[in-house]
Amino acid sequence: MKKMICFIIGLAVAALPFFPTCFVKAAEQESASAEILFEAGTGQILYSKNPDKKLAMASVTKTMTLLLVAEAIKSGEMSLDEKVKASSRASGAEGSVIWLEPGEEMSVAELIEAVVVSSANDACIALAEHLAGSEAAFVKMMNARAKELGLKNTRYTNCVGYDENGHYSTARDIAVLTAKLMEFEVLRSYWLIWLDYLRGGKTQLVNTNKLVRYYDGIIGGKTGTTDGAGYCLSVCAERKDMRLVAVALGCKSDDERFDKCEGLLDYGFDSFQKFTPEQDISKLLPIKVVRGAESEIVPIIEQQGVECIIKKGSAYKVEYEYTFVEQVEAPVEKGQFLGEYLVTLDGETVFRSDIVANGEIPRMDFWRCLGLVFGEIISM
Repeated sequence: MKKMICFIIGLAVAALPFFPTCFVKAAEQESASAEILFEAGTGQILYSKNPDKKLAMASVTKTMTLLLVAEAIKSGEMSLDEKVKASSRASGAEGSVIWLEPGEEMSVAELIEAVVVSSANDACIALAEHLAGSEAAFVKMMNARAKELGLKNTRYTNCVGYDENGHYSTARDIAVLTAKLMEFEVLRSYWLIWLDYLRGGKTQLVNTNKLVRYYDGIIGGKTGTTDGAGYCLSVCAERKDMRLVAVALGCKSDDERFDKCEGLLDYGFDSFQKFTPEQDISKLLPIKVVRGAESEIVPIIEQQGVECIIKKGSAYKVEYEYTFVEQVEAPVEKGQFLGEYLVTLDGETVFRSDIVANGEIPRMDFWRCLGLVFGEIISM
């Protein structure tokens, strides 16, 4: 018996070196392909993992579809109460649907709710066709808008999020897009609907975003699931003066994507705070102007009173750096670059602004010089 116990203990001891490796591999299998925590007001990234990795995004695609619809409503091109007739293409959509029939009419408001709450693909295509004439034309609008927003690693081939070659985005781009989308009040009432009905109670809508039921400060978000994309989620929450966006792409399970984003949001709200950097005017000394009608120009910090995000309790460690050009040659234009203002914490930049000219100074020429001399003579 003693020999058996010793044998078992020996096996356990021999296997110990392999346990950490197995644990890490198991953790990696449950890890999202890409994650990001983004503060919408400042544009600061508070945490990221593979933020620029191009990945399939499933129905998170609909963030761009909804943005274009919201912008069309704001501009007056579309209204919430106007009717949309479903095409045979829309009614033939697969996946999550509200079973639109060809020729069936619903209001823009009803279709938006179907897209936001239950991620209905048929409702999404119907809105796209109504706005642009066809889904193909709408996809062109999506890609054009992505370019305007600076989403450098995003490309759409459809408006709903089907897995297709060339249809991809990144955690960073999705965070920026989600933050933009959440600015539209016209959609605000839809994001937090948990349960509702269409067609007089015949069609039930249940929100695919579980966080709307319990997360403090949640504003909204979009889920997405396909074989190619895995489980994806982009959500936005706001507490006091911080609005955070959390994105998780390529998760292995439904629970994982919500746990990931909830954890990211908790980390952001628990660990960070808004901070307004000091700006020392005494550091902004006049800069010499060569061959100018005036000999000096006064510099100013271009972005004044702008907030940034720092770790809670770390304000005492913030450092400031002012750098300037030695001199500048006329003509000097208002807003011309004269230096740089940096705010750093633990060696990392948390805020940056150009230091620029507060006015303009023309170049000195013969007639201007003659005028100055003449003026001096008269004043004597």
